Amino acid sequence: MQDNWPSVMFAMAGGVVLSLGNLSTQYAWAFVGLSVTEVITASITVVIGTTLNYFLDDKINNAKILFPGVGCFLIAVCLASAVHSSNADDNRAKLSCLPSDDKHRSVAADITQSGEAFPVKERKAKFGTADFLVQLENRRAIKVFGKSTLIGLAITFFAGLCFSLFSPAFNLASNDQWHTLNKGVPKLVVYTAFFWFSVSCFVLAIILNVTFLYHPVLDLPRSSLKAYINDWNGRGWAFLAGLLCGFGNGLQFMGGQAAGYAAADAVQALPLVSTFWGILLFGEYRKSSRRTYVFLASMLLMFIVAVAVLMASAGHRK
Repeated sequence: MQDNWPSVMFAMAGGVVLSLGNLSTQYAWAFVGLSVTEVITASITVVIGTTLNYFLDDKINNAKILFPGVGCFLIAVCLASAVHSSNADDNRAKLSCLPSDDKHRSVAADITQSGEAFPVKERKAKFGTADFLVQLENRRAIKVFGKSTLIGLAITFFAGLCFSLFSPAFNLASNDQWHTLNKGVPKLVVYTAFFWFSVSCFVLAIILNVTFLYHPVLDLPRSSLKAYINDWNGRGWAFLAGLLCGFGNGLQFMGGQAAGYAAADAVQALPLVSTFWGILLFGEYRKSSRRTYVFLASMLLMFIVAVAVLMASAGHRK
């Protein structure tokens, strides 16, 4: 490490921005939804990250194919913002039909003849209804009713900016395009760089999450490390998500070292998968307007075209 420390620092910087991006998306999901968050962050990743990696990799990717694909991602970002705006209007229209008290209820209650209220099991509302939106608001920690949607979009764009930098940083760590290593010092192989990348991502995630337990943001309730350790509800899914993220990153870096990191950035299937989860399992965009559906279909179509075009720009590292 004493000889390769510049490359190690680049790898660890990549892990830092990835950790910041991952945490930001978890806050953004509550504001703009899973589908829009993933499409915007992935598109920003491609637009900025692909451009940086193209020049770092000495232009081994076909620019005539690469940059039209980047343009398609820019269009996808605009359409994603339109989807969110249109869906927000639909949700406001649904909620306007409810009495104001219903929008802030936390539990369902039956009233006995004596007038005493007692909690009962809340009936599961149908996807897309105003009751479903209220139940969703009460169930999650981050409350979005009454807050500006610009907050969610700002967090989303910040996450996308973080995601766009981790791949170029890793590229510098493994290929030393800026000649930070002394002559004769070998470059980091992908697996060594990935180790330091993962270490910094892990350490920063612990620091940030523990800090936010005691000093929460966005009006979240204050908690503690003890309460976090004792609450295992959903912890298994969280571990699985981390393993999948790490496995996917490793494959992306291996592919980037072989065919160019610009092309590796393009293979962003997560927005399509997240849209599947969001619509079919989480009820996003159910009972929305025709305008929202048109924007949603256009966004996904443009994203698929962009991924296909950028994959076609792959080159071969000498």
